[in-house]
Amino acid sequence: MSDQISADARPLPAPPRNYGAINWIGLWTLYQREVGRFLKVWMQTLFAPVITTLLFMTVFKLAFGNRGELTGDFAGLDYNAFLAPGLIIMSMLQNAFQNTSSSLTIAKVQGSQVDFLMPPLSPLELTLGFIFGAVTRGLMVGVIGGLAIHFSGLADLNISMIWPIIWFSLMATIFLAALGAIAGIWAEKFDHLAAITNFVIVPLTFLSGTFYDIKVLVEPFQTAAHFDPIFYLIDGFRAGFIGVSNSSLMTGVIASAAFTFLACLWVWWLFRTGYKLKS
Repeated sequence: MSDQISADARPLPAPPRNYGAINWIGLWTLYQREVGRFLKVWMQTLFAPVITTLLFMTVFKLAFGNRGELTGDFAGLDYNAFLAPGLIIMSMLQNAFQNTSSSLTIAKVQGSQVDFLMPPLSPLELTLGFIFGAVTRGLMVGVIGGLAIHFSGLADLNISMIWPIIWFSLMATIFLAALGAIAGIWAEKFDHLAAITNFVIVPLTFLSGTFYDIKVLVEPFQTAAHFDPIFYLIDGFRAGFIGVSNSSLMTGVIASAAFTFLACLWVWWLFRTGYKLKS
């Protein structure tokens, strides 16, 4: 009789949680984890990229002063005003890539990928959580870097059109965050990740018109530059500040949307199949 009473007094187990179409709690937790990861070492992840951007600006300003002459579409514009937006978005691109790539590579090396594979998170939720954590880092680096350049007097950042700045900064950080996730899932050790960074990401960034007008290139390199997806991101972002671009802004909008969507779809597929994540 006492056993029956004690059994009846036991609390009933909680019903299974219903997450609906999207597990918002899990997605928000993953996003917070990714943001908190880089904020804990903000000197390395936020402050260091800004210092690098300021050093680039200082070196070019000391080297050229007011003698930098632009030709073609940018003729008559101040070189420092041309250079500054390119450096800002370059730092955004690199940091968005580093955030997802390092997070996933570290998880695989340490064997801790079970921390985000075991919870009830769908491939879409994993994709969104990792990518938008990296987007947050990229945007923060861009805003801080832009303010530092402007208020240091290294260049005058006058906004000509706001929508290209918003659109291309979002596309840039999402696209590179997706590429970073792909690289992080593929890489088996940090040497593989360093190879992708040094031989793919850095050349594509440096050769996409960050420091110069691509029309100074001889053929076939000028035409080849238009096949560099990062060119459209830098060119469109810069146009938001100086009001001039090498290519049509609508072409840049369509191209950036297309390759960003494909990169995100690739990340979703990798999480769905468990490629190099599940044994």
